[in-house]
Amino acid sequence: MAADIAQAVREQWFVVSTDFARVREVQAVIICVPTPLNKNREPDISYILNTGIAIAPHLQRGTLVVLESTTYPGTTDEDLLAVLEKGSGLKAGVDFNLAFSPEREDPGNPSSKVAEIPKVVGGLTPACSQKAQALYGTAIKTVVPVSSCRAAEATKLLENIFRGVNIALVNELKVVYGAMGIDIWEVINAAKTKPFGFMPFYPGPGLGGHCIPIDPFYLTWKAREYGHATRFIELAGEINTAMPEWVINRVAEALNDQKKAVKGSRVLLMGLAYKANVDDMRESPTYVLMDKLVHRGAEVSYYDPYIPVVCPTREHANWTGTQSVEWNEPTVSGFDAVLISTAHACVNYTELALWSPLIIDSRNAMAGLQTKPGQVWKA
Repeated sequence: MAADIAQAVREQWFVVSTDFARVREVQAVIICVPTPLNKNREPDISYILNTGIAIAPHLQRGTLVVLESTTYPGTTDEDLLAVLEKGSGLKAGVDFNLAFSPEREDPGNPSSKVAEIPKVVGGLTPACSQKAQALYGTAIKTVVPVSSCRAAEATKLLENIFRGVNIALVNELKVVYGAMGIDIWEVINAAKTKPFGFMPFYPGPGLGGHCIPIDPFYLTWKAREYGHATRFIELAGEINTAMPEWVINRVAEALNDQKKAVKGSRVLLMGLAYKANVDDMRESPTYVLMDKLVHRGAEVSYYDPYIPVVCPTREHANWTGTQSVEWNEPTVSGFDAVLISTAHACVNYTELALWSPLIIDSRNAMAGLQTKPGQVWKA
């Protein structure tokens, strides 16, 4: 990928610029900007609107504008449309084309190819939809048209709500089955042998990334405008948000079993990225775990081969500049406990079993490895 981008830059197929006036030179503008939640879990679409305001004066007749940022239904055909029309003096669907097409990626999956992932497209008008389909059809094998921008926006929300709710289900069952002495991972692996009617989802220490912890609440917020409650979404959010505290309690239990308190113990978090095999640490539950351990008096470090140093983040600025520890026996064995929060495939878990006296495993990474009695605790 890096080599492809380097070649594109050299041959001027790909040019990076901060000059919005260059919008005058193109036939299509694709907006891909963050859509975070504020501290009250309300959508922040300021990045979308400010981008629209910036490009509007340079918008030309016939240009196609496509929003890809995940958001609530109505953002494209109401909010973005309004700032584009006001700033350009042009009419959407008449003078320029407007559409929504949600981003679909599978980070950390080396076999995933963007060209092979079907692309959903919804236009403001049938003509807008056709323009957007033609654009994406040049690079994507399958383009899936839907009836409107709102239907396309709702499609992306459904995809991530589906995941969030099902992850909450297995997180809840992890706690319940654990109390019964049943391993949730064994149950999931058995259940997924059923060739129909079941799709495996896996528990963890909490939700991370810029999608699943955030996107469902865009619909929750918008649904209130229509007088409806989204109980499944809110309950799933409560369960997933509670997972870090449950994991920390397991750390406390494990340390207590070795006659140690959390306060004063040295704890190593393995994996800062929000999911395996990526360097994306946005909304990572590892930050929450580290904060909670520090609050209880532990001395906390992390190891992540993908993230050698913590970059600035919106919500966890206190960790900025913290460096990953080195992966060697003297370093790892010096911690009272290791909490596996993200299970990168490149980590040698056999070495971890040899070096660490106590491992709290929230990702089932130690399954099948030879360990000592009481050394590994599932969380």
